[in-house]
Amino acid sequence: MSLPFSLAANASIIGSHISVSKSISRRLGVIRAQVTLVPKPTRDIIYPQLSKQGIPLADLHVQDIVERQTQPAKFISTIPPIKPQFRPGFLQEAYESCRKICAEYAKTFYLGTLLMTEERQRAIWAIYVWCRRTDELVDGPNAVYMSSAVLDRWEERLHDIFSGRPYDMLDAALTDTVSMFPLDIKPFRDMIEGMKMDTRKSRYKNFEELYLYCYYVAGTVGLMSVPVMGIAAESLLPAQTIYDAALYLGIGNQLTNILRDVGEDASRGRVYLPQDELAQFGLSDKDIFSGTVTEEWKVFMKHQINRARFYFSLAEEGASQLEKASRWPVWSSLIIYGKILDAIEDNGYNNLTRRAYVGRAKKLMMLPLAFTRSLSFSHKDQHLLSPFHNNLQ
Repeated sequence: MSLPFSLAANASIIGSHISVSKSISRRLGVIRAQVTLVPKPTRDIIYPQLSKQGIPLADLHVQDIVERQTQPAKFISTIPPIKPQFRPGFLQEAYESCRKICAEYAKTFYLGTLLMTEERQRAIWAIYVWCRRTDELVDGPNAVYMSSAVLDRWEERLHDIFSGRPYDMLDAALTDTVSMFPLDIKPFRDMIEGMKMDTRKSRYKNFEELYLYCYYVAGTVGLMSVPVMGIAAESLLPAQTIYDAALYLGIGNQLTNILRDVGEDASRGRVYLPQDELAQFGLSDKDIFSGTVTEEWKVFMKHQINRARFYFSLAEEGASQLEKASRWPVWSSLIIYGKILDAIEDNGYNNLTRRAYVGRAKKLMMLPLAFTRSLSFSHKDQHLLSPFHNNLQ
């Protein structure tokens, strides 16, 4: 090990004790030095361990959602099933439009859905399209016109979808999906609430606040998807455990999106990193806006990445318990989002001026691996194969 110090005659180094004696022989021109160095006490900065705990799921009423989606007969008296009638071929056109949108904007996910039954494929495409349209209200080309009133109208439109009164063809696909699968409206309403947060909030005080945002905009997608993807008949785990895992996948995905887009979000005046955690590592918004990757930033990012991987690890338990034909897109998401985290590391933790990217060719190369993992039912086997297993040791 090399010690970072230099010696000079009569030197005085704060924090160390150095004794220097010289005997000079003019004839030989030799300087002999005897140095006694008392080891300098270690003064390494001890960084805090970031909390991985978000908001208790009970506070989000996830259990209520699970009960309504796994035991729909108990609630059928309060929410009567409505299956609207459409002209011949209308629904086929509606689902085909959803398929094209999914294939265009979520190519890898779309390929992963192709093993699912036709009924499940169409339902997942309809859910994807509704989520995408909801997200684009805030992040799309018309986001400058966004207001809470617009989102309130969008929520009214959601209630019409669930009541069998779709506004357009894409809404009709979701209306039909709701009549085919036991979908609860709460995750959809919660996603809209997440969009409302984006209109009034650009900073997050702590991880609990950020976790709530991640639940709203991404964890909800997992709760929407489980009734469509189905739980394997041979699964011995409680449905609640599988729904929790689906929610955690959404949390991990959104945390990864946030880490990938730090620089891009900063250019819009947004910081999605917990303010108290930035301060704990000696950082602030100013460091983000400067675009300079410091050692403090690197250490901070290592902790943030580790937390995202923690949630992906939790999600694996549920991925292995879904219906076999539905596991492929879930495992594709787990692996590809894990590679985004790897790319941030490969970029030297520079997510301030560089955007971590996983190319399309590389994504396609991961599909066979995701397919292989989707074939195994044993969570124990999946854990050994997990891309996050070694990273969390």
